[in-house]
Amino acid sequence: MNGAAELYLAFNFRGLKTTRFEKSGRPSIVVEVYEMGSPEDAYGVFSFEQQDPGVGIGQGSEFGGGLLRFWKGRNFVTIFGEEPGQEIEEAILILGHRIAATINDSGNPPKILGYLPDKTLPFTKKDAWFLRSHIHLNQRFFVARANILMLSPDVEAVLARYETRDGRIYILLARYPSPDKAAAALASFKNAYMSDAGKADSVKTENGKWTSAACLNNFAVIVFDAGDQSSAINTINATREILKKEGL
Repeated sequence: MNGAAELYLAFNFRGLKTTRFEKSGRPSIVVEVYEMGSPEDAYGVFSFEQQDPGVGIGQGSEFGGGLLRFWKGRNFVTIFGEEPGQEIEEAILILGHRIAATINDSGNPPKILGYLPDKTLPFTKKDAWFLRSHIHLNQRFFVARANILMLSPDVEAVLARYETRDGRIYILLARYPSPDKAAAALASFKNAYMSDAGKADSVKTENGKWTSAACLNNFAVIVFDAGDQSSAINTINATREILKKEGL
C-alpha cells in the first residue's frame, strides 16, 4: 500500500485486488480495488484526501493527474496510468465506468455527516472528513500524540473545518458504541486537553481561542478554536438540538 496501510486499516480493511493492464507500446494501467468493512468506511477512505473534481463514476469520484479514485458500496477503487497522456486518461475513465458497473452493492455516506450544525454557523466554506483514527484526526487538526479520544474502528467521527468571518473553527463529532464509552472518551480528552478547565465544559487555550466539549448520549462533541466562549457553547447546543430531532 506504499506506506498508506494505516489509512485503510483504520477503515476496517478487508482485502485488496490489483490488476495491471498492458498493451504493446503503451503505458500500463493499474487498478486497485479495496474492500472495506462498510460503505461508510469506503466513503471515509475516498473522502479523506479528496481534492480533484468528480467525474460521475460510482457514488463519488475524483480524477486528476492521471489518477481516478471512486467509491461504491464497500469498495474503494483507484485506477492510474504509469505515464501521463490523453489516451491513457480516456482509457482510465472507460475502465472506471466498467468496473463501477460490476459492483452490485451500494450504500450511503455516513449519517453522522448530517448531524453537523451547519445552519447555525455563518461560514463561507466547509471541509469535512469522516475518520476513525486519532492519527487521521491529527493530520487535519492536531489534538495529541496519544489517542486521548479513544477513537477506534468501531467509532465513527467527523471533523469539520469552517471558514467564518471571525476565523477558522473546527467541530469534532464522534459516535461511540455506548454512552459509557462516550463519557470515558470525553473524560480522557478533558483530562489531557482541558485540564485548566476544572469542572467547566469550556476553556480558553494558549492561542486565545475557546474549546468546549460535551457528551450527548453516545456522542461526544468538541468545538475547537471558537472566537469566544458563547460561540463555542452555542455550537454545542445547536448540535445537541440536531441529535434530539434525530432521536439520538
